[in-house]
Amino acid sequence: MPFSLRHLTIERTAFFVVFILLFAMASRVVTDTDMWWHMHTGKYMLEMGTPITVDTFSFTYAGTPYNNSSTLAQIIMYLVWSLAGNIGLTLYTSIFAVSGMYFLYKAGSGTIYMQAFLLIFGAATAATFWSARPQMFSFLFGAIFVYLLFDYKRNGRDRLIWMIPIMWIWGNAHTGYPIGYIIVGAFVVGEFINTIVDAGDSRMPMRGIGKLLLVTLLMTLVLPINVNGFGVYTAPLKTFGIEELRRFIQEWQSPDFNQRFTWGFVILLATTIGALSSSKRKFDWTEWFLLCGTMFLSLMAARNLSLFAVAAVPIATYHFANVLQVHGWELPRKEFESPRRARINVVLLVLISIGALSNILVVADPDTIYEGQSAVLPIDAVEHLNSIELEGNMFNSYNWGGYLMFHAPQHLVYIDGRTDLYIEFLNDYFRVAIGGDEWRDEFDEWDISFAVIETGSGLAEELEEADDWRTEYQDELASIFVKDGE
Repeated sequence: MPFSLRHLTIERTAFFVVFILLFAMASRVVTDTDMWWHMHTGKYMLEMGTPITVDTFSFTYAGTPYNNSSTLAQIIMYLVWSLAGNIGLTLYTSIFAVSGMYFLYKAGSGTIYMQAFLLIFGAATAATFWSARPQMFSFLFGAIFVYLLFDYKRNGRDRLIWMIPIMWIWGNAHTGYPIGYIIVGAFVVGEFINTIVDAGDSRMPMRGIGKLLLVTLLMTLVLPINVNGFGVYTAPLKTFGIEELRRFIQEWQSPDFNQRFTWGFVILLATTIGALSSSKRKFDWTEWFLLCGTMFLSLMAARNLSLFAVAAVPIATYHFANVLQVHGWELPRKEFESPRRARINVVLLVLISIGALSNILVVADPDTIYEGQSAVLPIDAVEHLNSIELEGNMFNSYNWGGYLMFHAPQHLVYIDGRTDLYIEFLNDYFRVAIGGDEWRDEFDEWDISFAVIETGSGLAEELEEADDWRTEYQDELASIFVKDGE
């Protein structure tokens, strides 16, 4: 039956409203500092027609073998930038974010009225992870895995085979692909226990568990079809084992619950516990492993908060739907609306869409972009750097290495956000960056002739006081210091 205006019921209207609002929520000025080295890598690979196998962007690690684990995502990001600039990267983030939330909605249960609240809390939790980086592939694919597995468990629809090509793409796009194995592992162990002890309202059959194990094996076998070959297996372990990440990088540290970005997680956790406590459904070991495992990972590192949202949203909606059903609080579904109410729904959708579009236009405004990016990136300092001729090696802030790599490629960087490349170098960098007597030894060792660093940092204070260094440029955020005679 063709769609008519009368099909636009209040429930369908609510669905569109929720996802329009989620899209607006995900649309923001791109300020992620790591985004730039990812795009520069994608640009290099497209121009050279070859994958990255050794470092070519720094002078400190030039020629060092480097397993670049985000080839596909980096190429896509650079192409998006080439076509649409900053607004393109904003849309890249929003599309991945909303697509992931859609699969969480499909994995859940109940009407959009009830799911809307949990989707919003889930988005508030996952938003800490949403940025124009390859990690958006991990958010989307994690949500798809949860959807496919719950759909098989609860509805018997077997589309597990799709997990194999998804895992292949995932392994070529982001080192976060082990998230898929974590999700699958929770289902394999949980469903096996459910079968043994007769737990859970719905269960995979034993042959289903066997098929899931076979799919997992096939996923593992296709992963090395990758520019890194068998190195794809060890890349995540190498990243996760970097102690300096947890010491120096906030997103790898345990979440600080004094920060507002964690409040969505707290609300989602409390809501999920309430749903499980109120539901009449049988205890389910798969749900228990998913929630406890992702909560543990979230408490270990703030970047994993989104992983908890991927697990919690469909579980919480499943149990809240049961609570509403048991108490007879479900709203009846309607296939048609009266012409008058349908017209009201159209007006509502138009108004919400205009509001969301206005938000996107504000985000896309050059002044808004400059204001947002200049608060964290040395835009004016790099513009000045490109207007003068400086020779020799550059010392730069860790956070700005990628930006300098992309916007001032004539200068090789000292360090950038590729933490897995600089594992043994990070302590040297941070020891120099905080200031102290050791900076001279490091500068002499690497023949540093100029520095692009944060204004007011410990090193900046040292250079301001040094007789043989001068301030070439300075603003509230960034400073350029040049060694006398350069």
